[in-house]
Amino acid sequence: QVQLVESGGGLVQAGGSLRLSCVASGRTVSSYAMAWFRQAPGKEREFVSAISGGGGIIDYTDSVKGRFTISRDNAKNTVYLQMNSLKPEDTAVYYCAAGGLMSRRKALYAYWGQGTQVTVSS
Repeated sequence: QVQLVESGGGLVQAGGSLRLSCVASGRTVSSYAMAWFRQAPGKEREFVSAISGGGGIIDYTDSVKGRFTISRDNAKNTVYLQMNSLKPEDTAVYYCAAGGLMSRRKALYAYWGQGTQVTVSS
C-alpha cells in the first residue's frame, strides 16, 4: 500500500500564496501518477491538478491555470501544489491522491491523504 501525508494548508488573504506538500511512503512512488482534488463546503470533491510518474505530463482544471503549479520530487517522495493569487473561491479541503493511471476521475486513484484545509479570506 501507499500512505500519503499532507501539510501546508492554512488561512491566507486573497492574493496570497500557499504551498501544499504530500509525502508518500510504502511503495515505489515514481511509478504512480499523483493528483490534487479539493472539496468546498456543500460541494462535491473536484479535480484540481495531476502529474505523471516522471513529472513530464501535467494537467490543470481551467479555474486554476496560470495560478497553481504542480510538481514532484521523486527523490523525496513528495508532490507539491504551489498556489498563487489565491481567491476566496479556492477555499476547500485539499486532498492528495495516488494511482496507477493519470486521470481527472476520483475513482482512478486508489490512495488518498487525509486532507488539509485551505481558507482564503476576502
